[in-house]
Amino acid sequence: MFEWSEEDLMVRDAIRGFIDKEVRPHIDELESGALPPYDIIRKMFAAFGIADMQRDALEKELAAEAEGAERAGRSESSSFADSAMLLLNTELAGVSLGLVASLGVSLGLTAATIRAKGTLAQKKRWLPELVTMEKVGSWAITEPDSGSDAFGGMKTSVRRDGSDYILNGNKTFITNGPYADTIVLFAKLDEQDGTPPRDRKVLTFVLDKGMDGLTQGKPFKKMGMMSSPTGELFFDNVRVSADRLLGETEDLGDDKRGSAGAKAGFVAERVGIAALSLGIINECLRLSVDYAKKRTLWGKNIAQFQLIQLKLAEMEVARLNVQNMVFSAVERSRAGKQMSLAEASAMKLYSSRAATEVAMEAVQLFGGNGYMAEYRVEQLARDAKSLMIYAGSNEIQVTHVAKGLLAD
Repeated sequence: MFEWSEEDLMVRDAIRGFIDKEVRPHIDELESGALPPYDIIRKMFAAFGIADMQRDALEKELAAEAEGAERAGRSESSSFADSAMLLLNTELAGVSLGLVASLGVSLGLTAATIRAKGTLAQKKRWLPELVTMEKVGSWAITEPDSGSDAFGGMKTSVRRDGSDYILNGNKTFITNGPYADTIVLFAKLDEQDGTPPRDRKVLTFVLDKGMDGLTQGKPFKKMGMMSSPTGELFFDNVRVSADRLLGETEDLGDDKRGSAGAKAGFVAERVGIAALSLGIINECLRLSVDYAKKRTLWGKNIAQFQLIQLKLAEMEVARLNVQNMVFSAVERSRAGKQMSLAEASAMKLYSSRAATEVAMEAVQLFGGNGYMAEYRVEQLARDAKSLMIYAGSNEIQVTHVAKGLLAD
């Protein structure tokens, strides 16, 4: 059974110290959108040596690939780094969920897709500045009319023009979109061979900020996760050279529609939702226990009332359940066992629902104070709700779980 080591707990305490010093004092600026999260993330990477670890790991990986060597198995140091990042995400989620979302999309989706699908030259071109957060990445798949039907309903298209491609369309709800330096983009190949639009190949490209015809919209105003800038991307006859096509080939092998790479991203993203949910539950429980001990009613603190105790007990049950799911995912990752999309969807479905229920109960426990921004549980409730929509709505998770159960 996985549990945090003494070293992990020391890292956790250091992270909490950093959050108290560098994040909590800026919550209002982050929540208003006045302060983009990236400088705080970079400061955090520097403080914990994460940028150096990422840079060193990438250099070794690229050197091995250049020599034609197979990737080595996971080492204890990489497992420790994974634990540190998991702790970092969990602790941050309870204070500034949007900050984690911006980090996760840049590092966990944008960089990871280039890492998985790019040529060696492409990895050398874009990854060094992405893995250290010197540059901000975004992962552009969602469109106004194809959120849950990401591939079938995709309308953003590319057509061949000599050795280049011409890109047209738009994407929406793109995390980091307004400020992204590097954009991993999914677009349908406009084939003229009679292939129905829904079945056409989906190619993956890498774009850079400032390209002619690329417009990055302003950040949306949102219900929650305000510290994570989200916006639209517009493509008006953007000329894309062939060296920006990930893998530099249209041959997708058995993955005829090009969806496998994105699905791998969905698995990682949905497992990550459980860690974020755990962070929100932890913070809600901490704040609720503290408040219940201090708030008095009829001459006694409300922690003595059985109904309040029931709320706290149910929060703790949710915490244990979600923590066990996260620990199970860590164990499987360390054992090299791949999690299926159905399993990741089940984790996302349960954990996001649990986090939202706990956060709403925290607001209720705080009473009128819980509805006030000063007490922070209202922010946690708004943030938690986003997890039921983010990374695929929970209704879509039900579909993926059921498909996994009913598959032959």
